[in-house]
This record gives sequence, C-alpha cells and structure tokens, in this order.
Amino acid sequence: MDWTWFYCILGAYLVGSIPFGVIIGRCKGINIREHGSRNIGATNVGRVLGRRWGLLCFALDMGKGAIPVVIAGLLTGTIGENPMLVPTASLWLWLLVAIGAFCGHMYSMFLNFSGGKGVATAFGVLLAMWPVLTIPALVGLAIWIGTVLATRIISISSMVAAVCIPVVTLIVLQRFASADGVDVTTGQMLARGSAPLAITLAIAMLITWRHRTNIRRLLRGEEPTISRSSSASSE
Repeated sequence: MDWTWFYCILGAYLVGSIPFGVIIGRCKGINIREHGSRNIGATNVGRVLGRRWGLLCFALDMGKGAIPVVIAGLLTGTIGENPMLVPTASLWLWLLVAIGAFCGHMYSMFLNFSGGKGVATAFGVLLAMWPVLTIPALVGLAIWIGTVLATRIISISSMVAAVCIPVVTLIVLQRFASADGVDVTTGQMLARGSAPLAITLAIAMLITWRHRTNIRRLLRGEEPTISRSSSASSE
C-alpha cells in the first residue's frame, strides 16, 4: 500500500476523533457528557446549549469527515473520477479514509474510544466522495429532512436515511456504468462498485447499531420528538 494512503487513513482517524461537541461544551463552561442525553453530537449540543451551537457542532462534525476524504482524493487523483474507471484498490483505500474519519467520531481516542452516533460525520464523508457518493448523500439528506417533517423524531429519520443510501448508491453506480465511454457488464459494475456499496452498508449498520437505545424507546413509545426538550437524542 502506498504510504500516502496510510498517512491519509491515520490522519482521517485522528481528525475524526476530535470531539467538537465536548470542546464547544467546555467553551461554554459545561461538560456536555453530563447533560441532556450525555451524547457529544449536534442534537444534544443544540438541546443543551441552543440551536446555533448545535448547528456549529453539526458543521464541525461534518467537516471533520469531509476534509480528510477530499485531501486524500486530491493527493491520489481519485476524486472526481468515474468509479467504473478508477482502480478497485484505489476506491477501497479511499473508502478506508472515510471509514477512518467516521470511526474516529464514534470511537474517539480522546474519549477513551467512545463518541457520538456518527450521523453528521457520515454525511460529511459521503458528501466528499465526489462523484460516486455525493448524490446518495444528498438524497439521504432529503430523506432525512422529509422523515423529520413527517415524524418529528430525529433518531428514526437518521436510521431511515442511512438505510436508504446504499439503495441510492446502487442506482448511481448503474448510471456510471452506462455513461459514455464506459463499457462494463453487470458483474463488472458490481465488482467495481463493491467498495461504495460496502461503505454505505457499513455506515447504515453502524448508525443503526449506535441507535439501539433509541430503537428500544421507539418500541416502547417513549422516544421524544424534536418539539420536546427531552434528554434523549439521535446524535
């Protein structure tokens, strides 16, 4: 493996590990892990400190996912290319950069390998993987917004969006496979698209797993809506 990829993956994990929710809380004189849902993500920060701080946390968590992926893509010439024309090994390594940032948020080395639920960081890494996962990320965002408006429950909206993204990714890969200048069979399309499909499926499963306490509350009918100042949250 090229050492460039190694440093990019390691750097992505380190950047992803930065607990911006904790830092924002400390700047405001509180330990965010002792208030609200005790989670370090944007939803809990917004409920405890106010909407603008929650939005700041969301932007920072998204950015720490996107920036390492963009830098790795630029350094290796992967970003902006049709995934059907990029070497499969390069796609897998680029996706390991994304996974590094995502896992850094959920299992931060600065928080004894604990962390948030990964929704904002996942959106950042997917959005940055231009063009292969940018469109699925934007569709996922639209689904998230629509589900929030329909249910007013952030946790279920996050899980629904996460689960839908692999399906959209498959549709997008089919479009890339049929683009001008690309001649691949369905089998070749699935083989070359295995990396994007794998990361979106992995993210969907991890996000769902991190929301397991929310799922139990949903089954009991106890999950709060965003109109209530409850301590439970998606992020």
